[in-house]
Amino acid sequence: MAEPQLHIPDLPMPDINLPIHGPQFDRPDPDTIEKLKCVSSATASAMLHRMGVRQTFIEGPIARTPGSKIIGSAVTLQFMPQREDIVSGMAQHQEYAEREGALWRVFDTVQTGDVLVIQAFGDQFTGCVGEMLVTYFKGRGGIGLVVDGRIRDWPRVQEIGIPAWTRGFTPNYASQASLFPWGYNVPIAASRVLVLPGDIIIADDDGAVAVPIKLVHRVLAHALEHEDWEVFSRQKLAEGGQLMKYYPLNEEGRREYEQWAKENLAQT
Repeated sequence: MAEPQLHIPDLPMPDINLPIHGPQFDRPDPDTIEKLKCVSSATASAMLHRMGVRQTFIEGPIARTPGSKIIGSAVTLQFMPQREDIVSGMAQHQEYAEREGALWRVFDTVQTGDVLVIQAFGDQFTGCVGEMLVTYFKGRGGIGLVVDGRIRDWPRVQEIGIPAWTRGFTPNYASQASLFPWGYNVPIAASRVLVLPGDIIIADDDGAVAVPIKLVHRVLAHALEHEDWEVFSRQKLAEGGQLMKYYPLNEEGRREYEQWAKENLAQT
């Protein structure tokens, strides 16, 4: 039986060229990404907060593949509210209209090590991506999804092996509800966090954090030192050391740490 067609009135489309898209962007060198692997989302968030960048945690999407961690450049996909004159002007069948928009085009910009970050306003009914697109994403070298909304085909997406941070799941396809794929490689608001194309995403069981690309090396330098003294502090606390002395380090604890670092870190 043929699928029934939606009855969309023939409305004049506004003067806008969709999809909206930005230029390609540079990725950091592989050595930088490798060094960032020791930085947790919690440490990145804390370091950025100390620098005065306070809104970096993408609240809402949670780890659907516990134990996974991803670090990579953000490729962005922007959903916007549907408006009937635009849908009418693109195609009569809503699902196939997606091919004319950002949802298909964004995947051809994906490079090895990229993370797809999606603005979907936390919508409960829009399945931003599903099995087939995630399969293609993995084939392009993508490593993870951070979705301020929902995805579909979750059992099959799990089998594909792409870690996902989402607000949940839905059986709906991407333009079945009230949103429509609008732009790619553009600035987006992911759970009220500004994510620019090329920003670095660090996501683990604590959640996903967006690191501004120009601050990556500064975060890395501070984070490595922070991780080192936490190793020392953890060791001292496990031995029964005083909390006020070792976390965070007071002046006496700092002197002990510096001596410990000379003896232990110089050997690595």
